[in-house]
Amino acid sequence: MEEISYVSRQEAIEIDQVLMGPLGFTLDQLMELAGLSVASAIGEVYSSSEYTRVLVICGPGNNGGDGLVAARHLHHFGYNPSICYPKRSNEFLFVSLVTQLESLSVPFLPVEDLSLQLSNDFDIIVDAIFGFSFHDRVLSTGNPRPPFDSLIRRLVSIRNQQQTHEKPAVIISVDIPSGWHVEEGDVRGEGIEPDMLVSLTAPKVCAKMFCGPHHFLGGRFVPQSIIDKFKLKLPSYPGTSMCVRIGNLPNLSAQKGIFAASASLEVEEDPIDQFQKWLGDALAAGVKEPHYMVLSTSGKDAKPSSRMISLEGVKEDGFFWHTNYGSRKAREISENPHASLLFYWGPLKCQVRVEGFVEQVSDEESDQYFSSLPRDTQIRPIVSKQSTLIHGREGLHQQYKELEEKYHDRTSIPRPKHWGGYRLIPEFFEFWQGEESQVHLKLRYYAEVIDERRVWRIHRLVPQLAESASSS
Repeated sequence: MEEISYVSRQEAIEIDQVLMGPLGFTLDQLMELAGLSVASAIGEVYSSSEYTRVLVICGPGNNGGDGLVAARHLHHFGYNPSICYPKRSNEFLFVSLVTQLESLSVPFLPVEDLSLQLSNDFDIIVDAIFGFSFHDRVLSTGNPRPPFDSLIRRLVSIRNQQQTHEKPAVIISVDIPSGWHVEEGDVRGEGIEPDMLVSLTAPKVCAKMFCGPHHFLGGRFVPQSIIDKFKLKLPSYPGTSMCVRIGNLPNLSAQKGIFAASASLEVEEDPIDQFQKWLGDALAAGVKEPHYMVLSTSGKDAKPSSRMISLEGVKEDGFFWHTNYGSRKAREISENPHASLLFYWGPLKCQVRVEGFVEQVSDEESDQYFSSLPRDTQIRPIVSKQSTLIHGREGLHQQYKELEEKYHDRTSIPRPKHWGGYRLIPEFFEFWQGEESQVHLKLRYYAEVIDERRVWRIHRLVPQLAESASSS
């Protein structure tokens, strides 16, 4: 890995002074470049199809301005950003940024309208509250001023929440995590623990203490004269990217997986718990779309078919998804209810296979899930009649628009009778973990009924050499 320079608060101030002095950069130019870098880094790791709802919390200074610019770019990248901007600046630059967002119908949310549990409403939270110029006033009082103190506490609480079936919101901090000391980091050990840190221009000294899985740098605009003057060592940027990853994606599978380097294997007795642990590792590592799985089915002709679908829940009684009852997979399940699921998280070198019996969930369960979906998501299964012939996309788009108009003033949309949920009740699990040495390891769970109670038998397999595929 390339050697990287970390700059102090004073050095960061001096670099900005040179950029906006002799080198002719303006504040709005630097803010535009910073916000674009933040949005690009988010797009590198968190897909807009999986992480759609974004809350950008903007402070009163330049860090907040970076957040406003990032929100605009995220909107154009296909995300659905909302802004919380409690202490708005009256300076023309910031007023203009707000106007630009309002013209895009990006909502501004008052603090009092935000849920105490931000993960309930958002997939991504961008911490653009305090930059390096705010550390003195924060540390002099011991805490940030209201309402930012309560907002930061909510961000801290996300790390303390016990997530069972839903993924927590990921936190992205702009330049430094708000409330951290620029050189000393989280001095109290009670601050924000972001999943991603996007350093700007050059990483600050506190970034050495950042332990999250994703650290990016946005500073491609930094001219050679600045690099020479401050003796900076900065990484090269790939292709035309506005950001560059600092360090490699951590191998969480080696840290938290089932096959540790020690002689004893620490495994969960219940394979659902083991799966939840691995899924949590994949989420923490920012694996793209970790909930997507391969569903394999076969009908009475025993010919297998596979497709990618989204896992929509996992509980003690199985794995859940929803689909059209007229689809091929639904027809095959009705003929042969045995199926398998496959999850693969490449960056962690982990794979999970699940085999079991599939049953259709009750209408009440399907109704409840359908009612929780956003309006546009509810309309899609009404329009889509899977595995039927169509004459083109135009007809589908027209049906979608007609249904939007039909239901625009309705508080609820009835679930279509041709769409609902399925549950795979697992009978077999295989957890596979790859190793750099190409000696791969497996752990298998088999369900057995003893005294009318289902129990899991665990088989720890002898390490095997790598095969042409990842697992047999």
